[in-house]
Amino acid sequence: MHYISRILIVLAIFTFAQTADAQPPTRRGDNNTEKKESAVNIKLTERAKAQYPNTTVSEEVDWKRDIYRALNLEMEANATLYFPVEPMGESVNLFTLLFRLILSGDITAYKYNLDGYESFTEENKMEPKTMLENYRVYYEEENGKLVVGNSDVPSAEVLSYYVKESHYYDQRKGTYGKQITAICPVLHRAGEFSSEVTKYPMFWVRYNDIKPYLAQNKIMASSLNNVAQTTFDDFFTRGLYKGDIYKTVNAKNLAISQYCKDSLEIKKEQDRIEQQLNDFQSNLWSTKTVAEIRQDSINAANDTTTVKEKKEKKVERRSVARPTTNKSEKSVIKKSNTSKPKEKAPSLNSGSTISVRRTRR
Repeated sequence: MHYISRILIVLAIFTFAQTADAQPPTRRGDNNTEKKESAVNIKLTERAKAQYPNTTVSEEVDWKRDIYRALNLEMEANATLYFPVEPMGESVNLFTLLFRLILSGDITAYKYNLDGYESFTEENKMEPKTMLENYRVYYEEENGKLVVGNSDVPSAEVLSYYVKESHYYDQRKGTYGKQITAICPVLHRAGEFSSEVTKYPMFWVRYNDIKPYLAQNKIMASSLNNVAQTTFDDFFTRGLYKGDIYKTVNAKNLAISQYCKDSLEIKKEQDRIEQQLNDFQSNLWSTKTVAEIRQDSINAANDTTTVKEKKEKKVERRSVARPTTNKSEKSVIKKSNTSKPKEKAPSLNSGSTISVRRTRR
């Protein structure tokens, strides 16, 4: 028995050693290289950060509407946020930049709550290590620091983003604007025993926190002109991205998919919200005040006037414009009716009809 136990122990040790060697000779060999590659220059001085002061939508604006969009990185307009998947020199994609900033402690990540709303509170902060463990990202700890190689950053699986926009109008300043307030990367990952891809919203970051870094990183502005470049910040502030509305801030806290039956209804609702935003902006250039524009929209929604009532009003306006015959004409008509045969009466009636037609001309 002792002999068999010794053999089993030796086999176990041998198997463990084989597993350790097979696990990643390339990974262990390339680890130092990966660490060097991951050292993207993202440090900014306080003076550089001061050039991009926090800009928030004032609570005293006359009108504001918050909407959430989903940006699909497979679309041509948004592809510049996805590439390069791994850093190439000083070029990094958006997720790699956010990931490195979180690991270095330069920005804070906040939990994605089940209701989909962002909450930038102290208790809602997400620790970098928690983020790595929640999404099974391989890491090492060296001298109290978290180290992740470039090939272990799951940037290839981040195929979409959630973006929160605040549309607002300040009547005192006479300005209409759109401001991005938060961004959330979404991980697309297949299950271990299934090929079905599931979306995992990872965390929220405040746009004001990342704005100084976005303004320092250049990206390709056009696939047709490789010389043209812009920055991540310009890409967002100029609205160069394309995204579908999936939610608005509402009293019931419902996403569009929760109160629309199918994809057709969802598309109609998205178009309706887009049209509301466009209509509000176009109406601002009229002479009406914001209160009047708001009242017009309420009246339009509550307009219950039937088609029959509208026709009656139209007929009433016509009757007001119709001329009436004077007393002398009435006396002539009455006299002629008594003196002449009845068969000639229609000629007078036709004459009055003609006069009305002439008046209409």
